[in-house]
Amino acid sequence: MSDTPLHPRQHLRTHDVTNQPPPLVDYNAYSSDIALMEAVHREGGDWGQDRLKSYGAIAGTELIEVGFEANEHRPELVTFDRYGHRIDEVHFHPAYHRSMTLAKEHGLHGLTWTAQREGAQVVRSALVYMHNQMEAGTMCPITMTHASVPALRHAPELAEQWLPGILANSYDPTFAPHGEKYGLTIGMGMTEKQGGSDVRANTTRATPRANGHFGLTGHKWFFSAPMCDAFLVLAQEEAGLSCFLLPRWTAAGERNTIEIQRLKNKLGDHSNASSEVEFFDAEAYRVGEAGRGVPTIIEMVSQTRLDCMLGSAGLMRQALVQAIHHCRYREAFGARLIEQPLMQHVLADMALESEAAIAYSMRVARAFESDDEQEKLLARIATPVGKYLICKAAPPLVNEAQECVGGAGYVEESILPRLFRQSPLNSIWEGSGNVQCLDMLRAMAKSPAALDALQAELGAAQGTHPAYDAHCKDLERMLARVADQPMQARRVAEAVARALQAKILLTGESAWVGEAFCEARLAGNRGMAYGTLDADIDFASLIERAGVDLAEG
Repeated sequence: MSDTPLHPRQHLRTHDVTNQPPPLVDYNAYSSDIALMEAVHREGGDWGQDRLKSYGAIAGTELIEVGFEANEHRPELVTFDRYGHRIDEVHFHPAYHRSMTLAKEHGLHGLTWTAQREGAQVVRSALVYMHNQMEAGTMCPITMTHASVPALRHAPELAEQWLPGILANSYDPTFAPHGEKYGLTIGMGMTEKQGGSDVRANTTRATPRANGHFGLTGHKWFFSAPMCDAFLVLAQEEAGLSCFLLPRWTAAGERNTIEIQRLKNKLGDHSNASSEVEFFDAEAYRVGEAGRGVPTIIEMVSQTRLDCMLGSAGLMRQALVQAIHHCRYREAFGARLIEQPLMQHVLADMALESEAAIAYSMRVARAFESDDEQEKLLARIATPVGKYLICKAAPPLVNEAQECVGGAGYVEESILPRLFRQSPLNSIWEGSGNVQCLDMLRAMAKSPAALDALQAELGAAQGTHPAYDAHCKDLERMLARVADQPMQARRVAEAVARALQAKILLTGESAWVGEAFCEARLAGNRGMAYGTLDADIDFASLIERAGVDLAEG
């Protein structure tokens, strides 16, 4: 036995760890979310309850864990193999592949197109919303794969070859020609250095080949998810800007001449790879009519914008439940934080914003899948203004949640720093705020009937709340003037989105939430920060509705 004396501190304990919340894990992200369940019911997705409960359980357990791992181990670009051959591959951590597997096996990439029943896009949107709360990076390739389907249908021969693999509920990460794989993913490349959102400034050229294919020469500045099996890209040909499917492998079974220059060093979205690429006469196939690239790809863009809304709504939901969970357990100044009046004010205000975001997104999802012309017209306006407002709402709400948690919400062991880094992305991707507002103006100018569809939608809640009626009257005047005052487009877009959020909540199952929303967002004075409402609202009921009860799972 050693005679070495023990260090004195080995006999002592400085303190007991108390007044800390248990980890928010092992819960069902669907059955604990009253607002989501009501939205699914309201928008016609009740038949998906079992699927949603099943994925909610996965999201609240396994997906949380793999989300942390996938973001701690970023993708790595491997430009050459050990012998010096150019391979341009991106390697991912197994947790990323597991997240992708869960998403594809449960239909997040294709349920809209495969379920063949009303409410399919609603159910799929609820799945996407839950996934985003735990691991948002993998939603980039899932979103683009889902959104590629309507674009590819403009090229029936290509659709016949590619859609079976795209829609398969299987994830196959092997780097091989698409005919040798049992599951495919699709990426997108639109922007170039000189143009950004102005894709008509693109300089990538498409040269026709004798076999009917094209050779693309040029570059893309943001080339998302570069290990996808193919990409929808825009390039110039003699007839103008056209849309092309660009595979990673040629029809002859050779690696296509797509060279990855580097991976982007991004603020967030760390599990997912974004890249800069160059094309050297890369083999591609036209999708749609020559010179009609933007109209061909526009439905894909609309679908991805809906997913931006769902993604931001998901980030807000997870930040909110983290804040409420912390405040339920943490005591300060003689009471639990959740019992402190000012904290109640903050949490309830956040809960209203979060619920309005998912309610709006699910309403747009229903409009997307409808064959009714009025619904399509409504979606034409509701999509850009919703993306504008909801995606801009995410960063301040996530930051407020960090404040509720305090310093523990600023360290990387918490999910909140990751949510905060992720939160600005959706307002930039698929067109930043000004682009969305200009798209709203374009929709009003090209499809005046869209305004009639908007007014009809808003009219369904007329008379339910005085602040709502007053807001709609002001909105009508704003809409009449905005065409001549484009500098006011942001103000109008926000007013349209707020009106739609209020209408959806006022006519929903829990109309009292809509009434609270009207008091909080359409009436009275509200300061810059959360918790500055000049309104008499039942804060406790809103917090109880939004929180997660671990005892119920």
